[in-house]
Amino acid sequence: MSTTGQSRAKTPEDIRNAKGGAPLVSLTAYTTPMAQMMDDHVDFVLVGDSVGMVLHGLESTLGVTMEMMILHGQAVARGLKTAMMVVDMPFGSYEESKEQAFRNAARILRETGAPAVKLEGGVDMAETIRFLTARGIPVMAHIGLTPQSIHTLGGYKVQGRGAAAGKLMADARAVAEAGAFAVVLEKVPQGLADAVTAQLKIPTIGIGASAGCDGQILVVDDMLGLFTAFKPKFVKRYGTLGKDGEAAIAAYAADVRARQFPGPEHVFSDVERSA
Repeated sequence: MSTTGQSRAKTPEDIRNAKGGAPLVSLTAYTTPMAQMMDDHVDFVLVGDSVGMVLHGLESTLGVTMEMMILHGQAVARGLKTAMMVVDMPFGSYEESKEQAFRNAARILRETGAPAVKLEGGVDMAETIRFLTARGIPVMAHIGLTPQSIHTLGGYKVQGRGAAAGKLMADARAVAEAGAFAVVLEKVPQGLADAVTAQLKIPTIGIGASAGCDGQILVVDDMLGLFTAFKPKFVKRYGTLGKDGEAAIAAYAADVRARQFPGPEHVFSDVERSA
């Protein structure tokens, strides 16, 4: 367990200082019970805009709003004691200008209690990252496959192969130099992810990248088998909660229709019995 014996929640500086040490562990969370389950086992929890797909049935992350992120951030915060919380900035909340980004990031921190936000983009977002960090808002960067740019990327493709490796390396250097305390590398070739990790002085967090990254993150619903619409290559299923849950629901429905539930132990008598 990454946080065993810890008396306080990790901070962005703790995450930054973990570079080159024991691998950082992270998962997404969107609810209080899920946050409570992972609190003792992860270093930081990401309230990801993936919530739009895994909980709200959206086709992509583009429909996620500030209100949704804040609501789920507040829920996750109630379930955490030792793990750090990072909240995704949703599409349209930071791209227009660095001033817009500051207003929305400040709102997220103020209304959720999160110590940091995450935003997508490399060289194009470096100025915004620099602006936010200079004003007291820690930023986790996200490069490679950036789901909010899915239409311009042409789908959920591996990023940084061949000649594109130079651009991804430039993105990595730009966000680090701008002040990001860590960077997520999504769907990046293993060799390139290792090269980025070696080059940067801040931790790299892999998702479909390399075991050589400074840490790993997965969408918890993917990892637990709760979200089953599709399974990315980089996901390892550690549970089958979706199938188990459906089987339990089917058993409940069968018991109700057969009048086997509720049973005598689940109902109340007409007369109150004395102790």
